[in-house]
Parts: sequence; C-alpha cells; structure tokens
Amino acid sequence: MSYNYTVEERFMKYVQIDTTADPNSETFPSSMKQKDLAKVLVEELLEIGLEDAYMDEWGYVFATIPSTSRKDTIPTICFCSHMDTAPDCSGTNVKPIVHRSWDGSPIVLPDDTTQVITTEKHPYLKERIGDDIITASGLTLLGADDKAGVAIIMDLANYLVNHPEVEHGDIRILFTPDEEVGRGVEKLDMNKLKADYGYTLDGGELGSIEDETFSADAVKITIHGISAHPGYAKGKMVNAMKVAGAFLTALPKNEWSPETTSGKEGFVHPTSIEGVLEKTMVSFIIRDHDTKKLAEYEARLKSILDETIAQYPGATAEFEVIEQYRNMKEVLDTVPFVTEYAVKAMEQAGVTPRPMIIRGGTDGSRLSFMGLPCPNIFTGEMGIHSKHEYVSVQDMQKAVKTLVELAKIWAEH
Repeated sequence: MSYNYTVEERFMKYVQIDTTADPNSETFPSSMKQKDLAKVLVEELLEIGLEDAYMDEWGYVFATIPSTSRKDTIPTICFCSHMDTAPDCSGTNVKPIVHRSWDGSPIVLPDDTTQVITTEKHPYLKERIGDDIITASGLTLLGADDKAGVAIIMDLANYLVNHPEVEHGDIRILFTPDEEVGRGVEKLDMNKLKADYGYTLDGGELGSIEDETFSADAVKITIHGISAHPGYAKGKMVNAMKVAGAFLTALPKNEWSPETTSGKEGFVHPTSIEGVLEKTMVSFIIRDHDTKKLAEYEARLKSILDETIAQYPGATAEFEVIEQYRNMKEVLDTVPFVTEYAVKAMEQAGVTPRPMIIRGGTDGSRLSFMGLPCPNIFTGEMGIHSKHEYVSVQDMQKAVKTLVELAKIWAEH
C-alpha cells in the first residue's frame, strides 16, 4: 500500500481544537466548542469528495464513502469515533509535539518539566522505540482519545477516494460528541445513520480488538437528616453529611472498588458527594462484565445504607438506580463474524491481533444495543485522560491500513 498517509497532519490539527466535554451541562452537546471540530471535519470530508457530509443540529457528523463494487448485497458498515475529550484534564491550548524516531529515553514535557513520560510508567512504550511519538507539552492532555480515531477515519476516507480500485461497499462515517460524559449516542438518529454493522475506533495498543465492555448502572442516594439550631440541637439534630460519611466508611476496604480490582472484577465506586446538614447526595457508578451482578451489587449497597441509616434515628434515605449501558458482548456473540473480520483485517495488514476486554464502556456499547453491533479497534491512544497521553504515528497508520483491509473483507463476504 504505497500511500502518503495524512493521519499525522490531521491529528496535529484536530488536537489543537478544544473539545472538552462538560459533565455538568444540561445542553447537547455539553460544550458547544465540540461543534468547532465538527465543522472542520465536514469541510475536509467535502474537500475529499464525500458530497453528502454534514453536521446535524446535535453536532453529529455523517458522511458516506460510496461503494466501488458492482455487488449490491454488501452490508453497509460504519466507522465511528468521538470528537470530545475528557474533562479530567485540561484540553485548552493543547500543544502537540512530535518526537521523531524516539530512542527510548525519558520524554520530558517542556511546559512542565516535572511531567516525564518513561517506559517504567508506560510499559507499552518499550514496543514503540523507533516510532514517531506525539505527546502534549505538559499542561494539558493530548486528545488522542479519541482524535486519533477521528484522524484515522479521515485518512481512510482520503485513501479510499484516491484508490477507487479497492473494492468495498458503502461505508458510513460517524463522529459523535459527548462520549466522555456517557452521552455519546443520546441524540443519535439511527435512521440518519443507515448502517448494518459498525466499529468504533477508540482502542489503545496496536492490535487491540475489544468486543466486551462493562455493564453499567448509576446509583443516586439521597440522605435526609434533621435540621436544628446548633446551639439547641441536643437530641434533635441528625447531620446528613455525617450519616453519608459513616455510610462511605462502611464500604469494603479491600474489594469492590476500582483501586482494588482488575481484569473481569466489577466494582462499586462513589463518584461525587454534595450536600448540607439536612440533605446530602452521594452518586455511585456500578460496573461488572456480568450484567446479573449489578443487581447483586446494588442490593448489597442498599443493605449497607440501611444498616447505616438505622444507627441514626430520624434519618431517612432514597436509593435510585439508573441504567447506563450493557456489555456489548451480549449482542456481538450473536454475530461473531463482525469481530472475526476485524481480526482477519489486522492479520492482512501485518498487525498481530490482541483480543482485550474494556474496563469501561464505549459508544459501541450503546450502539450495539441500538441495532448496530460495534466492536472497538485500536488507534494507538495511550496514557489517556492525563498529561502523559501519547500516540505513535505508526500505530495510527497501521490502523488506517487495517480499516482498508476490513472494507475489502466485507466486500468479499
């Protein structure tokens, strides 16, 4: 595949556009600046030659790479990435730096020299010695999650338009806002998308293919205390903040939490607490790969809450469960060829597949249950949501090559 990749140049441009999502916003998208990138992508897609490219009112970007095949029975596949970046770390004024033919030595980030990226902290980097590594400058995240995916899909479109001899069916492109705040496909109209199967480009290490995520619920707990004047409160006041503190202290110390679990172990994780004497709210996320276990975790959490409340006469509590997303493997197991084709495409592109599970969710989790079975393919994004975020240019290029092979495989089958 002799081709001058455009993925690096596109990526360097996209990460400089601030698209940080806002978890506290009521709007959609949660931050209107996400549309700044969407507009750029639509312009570039039109320049490439995809005549139907557009952004809808919600900030979703759609486009079609038209079929080059005479067959009319090829399923329409969708490649999807998200445009927003995580609010965990600043995404304002990102200054990407390319470390050409990186030699393996520590990467000191110039705008904050206390930020040093090493192979000890990031073992995967040992495999990337000699590659061109892109980092931020030390004050922000990079935005490889998921602008690496966006750049890969854009470069794929550029490649296929310039190589009409590659036989493929219709390919739909979808760029989404707000994935990082769990709302990525909340306003997506599947009738606009018109695809049969999909792939998110939002994975990490070269060759990673993920068809299994957590199943996820949220729990909101509201604790009601009893207010009284503090000077005359004896025997009357019940402080809701103290009840909440006792409840959190009663949670298991050596299990059941993100900091004590790995692999396929699930967890129960308090994410926020806010309140005053009379009323305090505690929010949790509940995660496991086995959907049935969520109800068990919630029952145990409710039991710990009830036991705590019983120690404070007069206090009461409300316990609300909100479904978030489900393990996409439940859907993908019914259409195993979707994942198998991705594995075969990697092999044809000279990439060793690494089947992995996601200790989290992707847009693909919800898309799978919305009728678009959707495993997740590597982009090279690593050290995500942090100032140590990095990506290998060569990993991104190999992802483009993988997608070309994948498009061919769908046309063959």
